[in-house]
Amino acid sequence: EPLICIVHSNVGLMHATMGIFNAWCDRVPMVIIGATGPVDASLRRPHIDWIHTASDQGGLIRDYVKWDDQPGSPEATVEAIRKGRQIACTPPYGPVYICLDAAVQEMQLDEWPEFNDVGRYQSPPPPGVSAGVVEEVAELLLSANNPLILAGRMERTEDAWNKRVRLAEATGAKAVNNSWQEVGFPTNHPLSVPNIAGFFVGGPVRDAHEAAEVVLSLDWFDLGGTMNHAWNGGEVKPKVINCSIDYHLHGGWSKDHGQNGPIDIHVPTTPEAFIDELLPIVEKAGKGQTYQVIEPVPVEPHEQGPIGIRDMAQAVRSVMQDDDISLISHTIGWPNDEAYYNHPWAYLGNAGGGGLGAGTGNAIGAALALRDKKSKYLPMAILGDGDFLMGATALWAAAHERIPVLIVVANNNSYFNDEMHQEAVAKKRGRPPENRWIGQRLDDPEVDICALAEAQGLSAEGPVDNREDLIPALKASIEKVRAGASLVLEVKVTPEYATSPVHERKGGGE
Repeated sequence: EPLICIVHSNVGLMHATMGIFNAWCDRVPMVIIGATGPVDASLRRPHIDWIHTASDQGGLIRDYVKWDDQPGSPEATVEAIRKGRQIACTPPYGPVYICLDAAVQEMQLDEWPEFNDVGRYQSPPPPGVSAGVVEEVAELLLSANNPLILAGRMERTEDAWNKRVRLAEATGAKAVNNSWQEVGFPTNHPLSVPNIAGFFVGGPVRDAHEAAEVVLSLDWFDLGGTMNHAWNGGEVKPKVINCSIDYHLHGGWSKDHGQNGPIDIHVPTTPEAFIDELLPIVEKAGKGQTYQVIEPVPVEPHEQGPIGIRDMAQAVRSVMQDDDISLISHTIGWPNDEAYYNHPWAYLGNAGGGGLGAGTGNAIGAALALRDKKSKYLPMAILGDGDFLMGATALWAAAHERIPVLIVVANNNSYFNDEMHQEAVAKKRGRPPENRWIGQRLDDPEVDICALAEAQGLSAEGPVDNREDLIPALKASIEKVRAGASLVLEVKVTPEYATSPVHERKGGGE
């Protein structure tokens, strides 16, 4: 469900562009309302109205919104908002933008616009599947010894979650999650591949690809890129079934559609609509069996010492195994084999467009949704210090609106992702890799993370810099958030990645 977001004229829209792009890449419904100064030049005040007026403000973001409009009357504004919500909530989801002329906003109303019954302006359902396709896919999955499901963009409901599990069990298919998207399949299920796919394909995920005779992609992001990397640029051997209508949003400006890959069967609908038709057929075949969830492996108490990124991930896994947690995001380089996701809101995925500074806003928005739906799941976000600092002023909204949220700042005193890239470039070009820190370190002086959080009205704890203290500190913070606190916990981590995001491009580029 979308929030309505209001931005201040063209300058507010310029600030919002990265957040809108993140929403676009994540296929998140959003209704953004902005404004322009008076389109009628005779109504503009000196200076301020002129710099806040644009002739085609929607052009700033038209390449990464589904639709935009600039209505010319109060009646047309009602129609635009109604239509905008309808379009934003039609799969594939995405943001829309509605620009309101200042003169229209200030127009005197002789009568109130007619709103009508908003229930009659709902989004259309996803399309059905062509005749014979469901049966063909069912036959392929049931006849395969090692089918593989790629769990991509998914509906976050218990019903959809349970149906995906039933589909895997009925076909004996292994399932893979994506570390950049919301979790689509429980990691504590025996059919879950014991790792999560990142940008690149390796380890158990690569093994699952190589063993598969059939791959069912459920709206997987960059399917072509994943298959190309899994098969080292060679022939993709399994049959590939792609269930997605994402192609409706593929344009020319943004390349977020990913690489074009080999697809043997197109299923042009949403995964949920397709599973509703497919599940009765495969379950009726009677091939499935009952599976018991895997009992979580306890995390041994940490000994004294500095905190590495794997220590951090193990501590998060420990509290997620013991408590009802919704992990909103984690840092780059997170060890995917430490994931423990056993419900639809266990992991919400990182910022879709990789937009900098999104972490705090995403955390607070997700926490607001969980609060308002009275969810039992506690919102927790793991942010790097760089991401946190770029959006720290968003924290005030959490304090002002009394939004319970736990933001854990993994502080390595660096924009460390760029250190990794600069080191890779230096090695390739024969330059000193020890200079990778230049322009990236945040240690002279160090930023006081806790003071910054407290200045926005939040509670703050830390810094925690000893492995032995990390799990107790997390549990204590969770208890305070359960009591209603908006809290930032600072954790000092060593500058390292458990999984490197740096990978050499074809042709030797960096």
